Amino acid sequence: MYRTLVILRHTFLESVVQPIFALLMTLGAVVTIIFAMLPYFTFGEDLIMFKSVTLDVILLVTLLATLFATSRSIFDEIEDRTMLTLMSKPVSKLQVLLGKYLGIILASGLAIVALGTVLMLCTYMRLPGDYMMHVSTVDEREVARLEEYRRMHLTGLVPSLVLMWLQISVLAAIGVALSTRFSLVVNMPVVILLYIAGNLTRFLYPIFGDEPGSLFAGRSVIVKGFAYVISSVLPFLETFDLRQLTVYRPIAVAGEYFSKDPAATPLIVIWKYVGIAALHGTFYAAFALAIGMWMFQNRELGGAEG
Repeated sequence: MYRTLVILRHTFLESVVQPIFALLMTLGAVVTIIFAMLPYFTFGEDLIMFKSVTLDVILLVTLLATLFATSRSIFDEIEDRTMLTLMSKPVSKLQVLLGKYLGIILASGLAIVALGTVLMLCTYMRLPGDYMMHVSTVDEREVARLEEYRRMHLTGLVPSLVLMWLQISVLAAIGVALSTRFSLVVNMPVVILLYIAGNLTRFLYPIFGDEPGSLFAGRSVIVKGFAYVISSVLPFLETFDLRQLTVYRPIAVAGEYFSKDPAATPLIVIWKYVGIAALHGTFYAAFALAIGMWMFQNRELGGAEG
């Protein structure tokens, strides 16, 4: 365990000190601040649009930073023979794989916390203008309502950011697994394509129905079987998208005005879903890392496969 933690710490520091990491984090923060100052002309839903668009920006820049780290995590060390030196120590390949993976997702978590903090601050500052409330008002009811709106919106952002980190952790597991065999040139495009395909798998359900309108209605068993395999092997990334509840609908926070809104989603329901999504992400990441471990065990560490 100690050796895994040492590798974790080294990988984490190596990831966050990379120039590309600082560049992407700065870019994400600047874009978030710029978006916070733009009007969206949505007839009362500017804040919702701002949060939705900015969450996509945070996901994009964090995913790119993570993929740069995963794509080089193991392959480069094998090619420059650093892995031979590491494996001469009393450390197993499993400890190396886990340490690399955990260090990378810890770095991605730091990125999401940093950019998420910027998003929350911008949301806090932008909210009064979008809801046409006065920050300096002496009306206690308006002040209380403003604080309730702020708490509701900020409360919804937290589970969205956690789900984003879980999604990136799943993709990072795939990237680390591929890094045991493939370089950055192959690794990054493959994971990006899997990300796109993982978001498209939501359209494969239901795959067994023959009712009119079903995507695979009237198809042969072979086609349906192929669709089932694809939808099972690819990451089902819709699991980590809960914006319909955390962004587009009000959240019932206990003791607040929105707790009486019948259309509001109870906060406990959202966090229960996050827990289920975390289990799904853990199992899929373990599956990807198991495949990566199998490829790593059969990998020559001298810098070439021969």
